Amino acid sequence: MACDGNCSSCASKCDNEQKDLRLPQNQYSNVKKVIGVVSGKGGVGKSLVTSLLASAFQAKGKQSAILDADVTGPSIPKAFGVHSAIEQSEMGLIPAESKTGIRMMSVNLLLEKEDAPVVWRGPVISGVIQQFWNEVAWGDVDYMFVDMPPGTGDVPLTVFQNLPIDGIVVVTTPQDLVTMIVKKAYNMANLMNIPILGLVENMSYFECPDCGKKHSIFGESKIDEVAAEMGLPVLARLPINPATAKLVDKGAVELAGDDAIAPAVEAIEKALAE
Repeated sequence: MACDGNCSSCASKCDNEQKDLRLPQNQYSNVKKVIGVVSGKGGVGKSLVTSLLASAFQAKGKQSAILDADVTGPSIPKAFGVHSAIEQSEMGLIPAESKTGIRMMSVNLLLEKEDAPVVWRGPVISGVIQQFWNEVAWGDVDYMFVDMPPGTGDVPLTVFQNLPIDGIVVVTTPQDLVTMIVKKAYNMANLMNIPILGLVENMSYFECPDCGKKHSIFGESKIDEVAAEMGLPVLARLPINPATAKLVDKGAVELAGDDAIAPAVEAIEKALAE
């Protein structure tokens, strides 16, 4: 069988893995920085962190974009209240835009019904990710964030091999699984020679609105120890914030203005400065 250049689902042993498999951008795209948002398990808030980062950079005057690579569990459009179908032109697929102008591409914007299940095998999903990169006319983008599904399967492999990833942000929580979660993503990134920008701890604490005391709902944080062990910076600690959760449910996440993500924005901007 002829090789299509996609090693993510191939069992053959060949020299292809040593080659540069990055795909070219659409000719109407000029994406300057690409950042993956990853984790070793689900339910830690990758999509929330992706949304907050994109919104914060957009608020700073940087054109942001989100490539929703969580093909079987897309949530980005709903968080931003975007429901319009994707249009196609002679330039390629035209990404949808949020109220503040954040550009996004997601499988949910291609389905007739948003709640329709995406029952696709790995190679098909990998092909969709590739199309989201090189068949979408993204235009000028300062920072693109790739919201990835959990784990170390087909999609992360496709993204790491085919997209020019400048670095990844690893999202975790304070639970006892934190070490394993971080190490899975850390080891895969190192294996693929992908820079790790740092860690973001989500659901880090809850601050009582009456007394201001911080409560560790999911246990005491271990993020500092894990970060020190791996030589990584802690980019941000995000609290459990009911107001942010309500905005996500209302499709208005970009209005959150969450100050807790600000240190991560500053650190990423500094790390990727040319």
